[in-house]
Amino acid sequence: MFAYEFMHRAFWAGTFLGLSAPVLGVYLMLRRQVLMADTLSHVSLAGVALGTFMKWNPAMTGFAVAIAAGLLVEQLRRTYRTYSEVPVAIMMTSGLAFAVVLMSLGTNLSKSFSSYLFGSIVAVSDTQLRLIGGVALVGLLFFALLRRPLYNLTFDEETAAIGGVRVGPLSFAFSVLTGMTVAAAMPVVGVLLVSALMVLPAALALRIAGGFLSAILIAVAAGLTGIYGGLTASYYINTPPGGTIALILLVFLLTGIGCKRLTLIVRRGSRRHKKEKGSYK
Repeated sequence: MFAYEFMHRAFWAGTFLGLSAPVLGVYLMLRRQVLMADTLSHVSLAGVALGTFMKWNPAMTGFAVAIAAGLLVEQLRRTYRTYSEVPVAIMMTSGLAFAVVLMSLGTNLSKSFSSYLFGSIVAVSDTQLRLIGGVALVGLLFFALLRRPLYNLTFDEETAAIGGVRVGPLSFAFSVLTGMTVAAAMPVVGVLLVSALMVLPAALALRIAGGFLSAILIAVAAGLTGIYGGLTASYYINTPPGGTIALILLVFLLTGIGCKRLTLIVRRGSRRHKKEKGSYK
């Protein structure tokens, strides 16, 4: 498998994404913004369609549109504070409508869309690999340097603002980073499943972790393992890498939930047994 250069690029891209996307997913889940990643992925599809239709670089137009959409979602979120789901619905439907219209106008769009919809191992070029690596580096620096204010912002924006955190700029920067990560992940996992790379490892980590730091570490470990396993399986059985990675991560999540429930059942049984044993004495 590693005799091919495109597999080297795919695994490097997966490593970069596995280190940054699950961390972003943890913050998205704690901020109740899980659907934001899915929304931006659909909007980036419109950017890809625009780039293909205008004969520009579709990856770069998708990247730019995803960043702009992240800023717009944050602005709409502040406009509709009471109805937090409204910005998601607005952006998702608008992006899909724009993509559908552009697909109807172009004759070659459907062929180029398949790799962006479902991901393609051979679609990761050297330029895209550098882009993914740059986004991952920016994301890791963002989480490392702004860890404390971002932690406060995640759990309570009002308290963070009282504590001196510049809530507005930090929220906009977080939205930009989300858009960048979504656009960078498109070649590997595809537009339709890019949110799975963020949400599923984070969902597993928050279910079984005992603290915030352990949740971050578990999410990264699960993300990297799922990506490596998905890329390997997709190569040997000739399946789309995005779907394969998502299914493996789903198996991890279901297994983690099952083990957690089993552990709780065993602990309850042990406590009940101790109480019964103590009552007999």
